[in-house]
Amino acid sequence: MKDVLTFRLYTRVARLGSFSAAARECGLAQSQVSRMVAELEASLGARLLTRTTRAVVPTEAGLEFLGRMEPILAAIDDAENSVRETGDLRGVLRLAMPSTMAMRVIIPRLSAFTERHPLLKLEIMLDDQWQDMIREAVDVGIRVGNLPDSAGTARLIGTMHRVVVASPAYLDRHGIPDTPDDISTHRVVGGPAGAQPSSWRFERAGETASVDVQPHVSTNDTAGALSAAIAGLGIVSTTSWACQSEVEQGTLVRLLPEWKMAELPVHAYFPMGRTTRMAGRAFTDFIAAELSKQTLG
Repeated sequence: MKDVLTFRLYTRVARLGSFSAAARECGLAQSQVSRMVAELEASLGARLLTRTTRAVVPTEAGLEFLGRMEPILAAIDDAENSVRETGDLRGVLRLAMPSTMAMRVIIPRLSAFTERHPLLKLEIMLDDQWQDMIREAVDVGIRVGNLPDSAGTARLIGTMHRVVVASPAYLDRHGIPDTPDDISTHRVVGGPAGAQPSSWRFERAGETASVDVQPHVSTNDTAGALSAAIAGLGIVSTTSWACQSEVEQGTLVRLLPEWKMAELPVHAYFPMGRTTRMAGRAFTDFIAAELSKQTLG
């Protein structure tokens, strides 16, 4: 058991980039954690961490060891959770999701889940771009839009509606588009939520329209795209949940409300496929139920 603890301490130091943070998390003295990791390196005959005054970073050997050890520790957590009479989940659950979605949709709904599993720690990685989830030891990734080909598995947990919006100041200067075709004469802001960068498709009572768009300003972050639109840089296509607050506050105006854009699927993605941990499956069941309580549009 001492070896398991040592391995677990190493993974937490490597992920947190800090001996002191890992020590606080595990309820140990920093000197004790540092000594145990140093003894692990000595027993392996390899330096796992590069230590500087500013950061602790895994070496190449450390990354290889981290990638092999984390699934083993996760399996141990699952084995313990499967026979624990209380049903409490323990360990660390690593989640990855787009930043704006996390802040506006997922995180506000997590209180009941954390209260149900008080011994389970959550690490939430925020990034609008697709990550190497296996290398990052992600248990569950939440993604909006079509998934790239991958060895993992996925579960559809909801859908979201896309809308087009612009700031009142922009519309005062450039006018309000009356039809989808009018958008071709406007400036466009491109962002990750605009999953179809070359064209936007609309539908109304069986009528369809497709508008080719060339963004004048682009960003890889949804919040950045919304900020650009609020600043009057152009029209942006995003999900309705992402801009709900801005529309309610009047800093953005929804355009062409009688026209619908294609819904975007929301998936829970499991990099480890069928070996997804119990905690990951429990989280997915919870958030799927939460999202089903209201239309994300």
